[in-house]
Amino acid sequence: MSKTNPGHYFEDFEVGAELLHAVPRTISEGDQALYIGLTGDRNPLHSSAELARSLGYAREPIHDMLAFHIVFGKTVNDVSLNAVANLGYSAVRFVRPVYPGDTLRSRSTVLGKKENRSGKNGIVWVHTVGTNQREEIVIEYRRWVMVHKRDHGTPTGADDRPEMPPEVLADALRAPEGVSYGEYPTWVTGNPALWEDYAVGETIHHIDGMTVEESEHATATRLYQNTAKVHFDACYTKGTRFGRRLMYGGHVISLARALSFNGLENALSILAWNAGSHANPMFAGDTLYASSEILEKAPLRGRDDCGALRVRLVATKDQNPADVEIPLKIERDGKSVYHSAILLDLDYWLLMPRR
Repeated sequence: MSKTNPGHYFEDFEVGAELLHAVPRTISEGDQALYIGLTGDRNPLHSSAELARSLGYAREPIHDMLAFHIVFGKTVNDVSLNAVANLGYSAVRFVRPVYPGDTLRSRSTVLGKKENRSGKNGIVWVHTVGTNQREEIVIEYRRWVMVHKRDHGTPTGADDRPEMPPEVLADALRAPEGVSYGEYPTWVTGNPALWEDYAVGETIHHIDGMTVEESEHATATRLYQNTAKVHFDACYTKGTRFGRRLMYGGHVISLARALSFNGLENALSILAWNAGSHANPMFAGDTLYASSEILEKAPLRGRDDCGALRVRLVATKDQNPADVEIPLKIERDGKSVYHSAILLDLDYWLLMPRR
């Protein structure tokens, strides 16, 4: 019996299989502080216990993206240890707050798999559920990842691509219970703009950029206990098409979300993602910029103190969209593909206080 885990290759996945992921994780205040240090996030809801309690939270909740990364990180050994790249997400729901002291665990179901024409790899779709110590769902999502085959010379014939939910409908969105934003003190963010002040079609260039070094993104990915080879093993990645370590795409989302504070200061938390794509890889030394387009505004059922903003968050590499117009997609070889400067294209719902 082998004592080590080589991870799953494409051939090892079976549609319908249930994967119970190892190593539950109790999240601490220290994890939150380190996350802030690695991303520069300034959301006061996750920084101030006093603000959180004044709104009705038990205390300052763990940042949505940190909770997501912990849930995601549990899945890597079983889903993406042998990944080429994580490709995208669908129907990501942030169901309830996570607090310091909560213990998270994850389980996944294989939804489908499709071998690529190269014969060297294939795409695997999974549905992952993250729960706390009370077995309450805190996060759930669908994602698809490109995974190496073990045997390039033997076709599998796998062609089970599942349908992904196109969006999370506004009617399905819920603000946290027992929390009230009716007297939200905008001085804590420095910007008075609330839900009513944003217009559909408006684009916000978040101005600031962040250059990320090798040690920073590697430390962040270790914090998430994400063990994918493409993020850590320089010897392994010499043999890949990029020839170097990739930055974990989820950390790119965290950086873009942190930069989006400048212009969306009062966006309290993430309610859901409709869809997301990692358009191009990011490497150490690259500088990330972000912009947001307001796609939709929606009231929340039974709430007059808060509403939802549907936002398209786009992250770019080494080009600031505040200074230069960057097309989202271009035509190449008769196909519409992402521009090489586009890192992330994320369609998500944010929770925002109302007047």
